[in-house]
Amino acid sequence: MDVDHVRIFDTTLRDGEQAPGCTMTLEEKLEVARQLARMKVDIIEAGFPAASPGDWAAVHEIAREVGTPDGPTIAALARANKDDIDKAWTAIQPAANKRIHTFMSTSDIHLEHQFRKTRGEALELIGEMVTYASSLCDDVEFSPMDATRSDPEYLFEAIRIAIECGATTLNIPDTVGYSTPQEYGDLIAAIRANVPGAEGVVISTHCHDDLGVAVANSLAGVYGGARQIECTINGIGERAGNASLEEVVMALHTREAFYGLKTQVETRELARSSRTVSSFIGVPVPPNKAIVGANAFAHESGIHQDGVLKNRMTYEIMSAETVGLDGNALILGKHSGRHAFRKHIEALGYTLTDEDFQHVFVRFKDLCDRKKKVDDRDIEALIVGETQHTPHIYKLEHVQYSSGMGMVPTATVRLVGPEGESRTDSAHGTGPVDAIYKAINRLINRPNELMEFSINAITEGLDAVAEVTVRIREQGASPSGGSDPTTINLTGKRAAQQIFSGYSVNTDTIVAAAEAYMGALNKMLAVRQERMKAEAVAYAAGYADDPGALPADLFDSGSAG
Repeated sequence: MDVDHVRIFDTTLRDGEQAPGCTMTLEEKLEVARQLARMKVDIIEAGFPAASPGDWAAVHEIAREVGTPDGPTIAALARANKDDIDKAWTAIQPAANKRIHTFMSTSDIHLEHQFRKTRGEALELIGEMVTYASSLCDDVEFSPMDATRSDPEYLFEAIRIAIECGATTLNIPDTVGYSTPQEYGDLIAAIRANVPGAEGVVISTHCHDDLGVAVANSLAGVYGGARQIECTINGIGERAGNASLEEVVMALHTREAFYGLKTQVETRELARSSRTVSSFIGVPVPPNKAIVGANAFAHESGIHQDGVLKNRMTYEIMSAETVGLDGNALILGKHSGRHAFRKHIEALGYTLTDEDFQHVFVRFKDLCDRKKKVDDRDIEALIVGETQHTPHIYKLEHVQYSSGMGMVPTATVRLVGPEGESRTDSAHGTGPVDAIYKAINRLINRPNELMEFSINAITEGLDAVAEVTVRIREQGASPSGGSDPTTINLTGKRAAQQIFSGYSVNTDTIVAAAEAYMGALNKMLAVRQERMKAEAVAYAAGYADDPGALPADLFDSGSAG
């Protein structure tokens, strides 16, 4: 075990996606996994295979494509039962480096009220399930959930049993974000000092941000002897989120002299990773976000500006280039050819398929006709927008709107449907965007609720490219004719609603708003189709009561549904 190396365990695709509104399609999960591999994280927790057939398929596909011999370890989460562990094991089979991550609570409040088990029963289950997982996989991680609210002596006993039964990584979750840095660092040090065998395994941190100290707790844990940090891009996750990957990585990178530790993360990929995840889940990065926020390297104060002009180190402890925020001006223009443009985007670190490249190039040419100056921020926004692989069940073919003081905002929309049919409708609204959305809804006729609508300017100036993100929530039809907060699946059970995001960039803000809304709607419709198909397969195979129990061979090449 390399005592100077801190492993980065990314759980964006598991814990991060569990956050309300952070649902991703299979193709989006794959793109995030590819980016995590480019960034050289050590472990990708690809998902929770027992949650649904779609989750199993996503983990399986990530393991197949990203889990190469020289790539990251692919981990899957499993509760402490054989069925979950079996699903996790089959899902990660294609990966060269595999890990099963199983968990069981150790706090009295969880044992009594959630699991209804005694301490003795929980210890017995931990020993049995870690032993079973270890019989399948050489790399097993065990997490005593709610560790920071557990009785320390009982926690030590649970960890000792897990080590004896084959766990190679011990994760210490601050599940509800309750701990403080001093407490958490002391707990990690106490585990190393009091648990037999702890010196031979990797101890990991997993901290939530309910009190705003997830990053501080993670770093305190590392200082106390942990050598793995579990974290997510942009800190997304349950409730207030997880420790932010970019923050813990740059803290260790910038303060290496203090910690004496390193990660293998390629830091120049941090900003790109942040933008990719943000666009997929429809949650903008706050401008004051550390490391990757728009203001992270901005200086407005006269004193600060003076110092930075003389020497950037006066007010910057790291360079923007280190995290991939170069912001170089693009030297290409509307007369540039495909070859030069491809070389430039490759220099930015992007590798596109021929189809994606063609889409981005067409948008680039159009943008050059509309803007006087196009820089790398515009190009990266186009790339993110055009490579999301949002399904096009309905295609926006035409949008026209009229609005102004004293006018009734009106919009006409033409869509091309799944069978290639063209349909047009018009609507009035409180503004042009509202009118467009009402016209689209009349054509698609699938109830949904607009949860969030945000507009950002990618660059400066009146001709700036607008970046629009929308989030919608699927609505079911209630017996009374109104909206229902749940939907009915094929097994007759009610399923919780999901929130879907759409993203677009365009010099015309209203058109960007229409494109973003269509992206969210198409994603909602595609996930609904995948869900119904998976449930139909489960129902036909006799797994109606437990679609998650579907055997692996019911899926074609690991794709969802």
